[in-house]
Amino acid sequence: HVQLEESGGGSVQAGGSLTLSCAASGFAYSLAWFRQAPGKKREGVAGIYTHGGNPAYADSVKGRFTISQDSAKNALYLQMNSLKPEDTAMYYCAARDGTILYRSQLLSNVDYNNWGQGTQVTVSS
Repeated sequence: HVQLEESGGGSVQAGGSLTLSCAASGFAYSLAWFRQAPGKKREGVAGIYTHGGNPAYADSVKGRFTISQDSAKNALYLQMNSLKPEDTAMYYCAARDGTILYRSQLLSNVDYNNWGQGTQVTVSS
């Protein structure tokens, strides 16, 4: 399986930017960022296939967030711009190994089998 470790979380004012990083050890067919706020279910934010293809984004972050990867460093990133208080959550990187997910599964938490411990993002108004 894949070992994942997130970093880069912190506190920022609304309208600001933040970039999250995820260091991965091992191979995965797909990588994604999820988030979970207190009292809410885990939400898929952005997902990609490691072999290429267009990333998938939640409607709530389209145009503001960008997911990318550096295969040489085996790292995953999430650039977050125009942050809103609603973006406040614990952010997790996730990986799927063993099989290739359908695109409709890229943001489905139940289809991922490797998870990081999370990094907190807090956006104040």
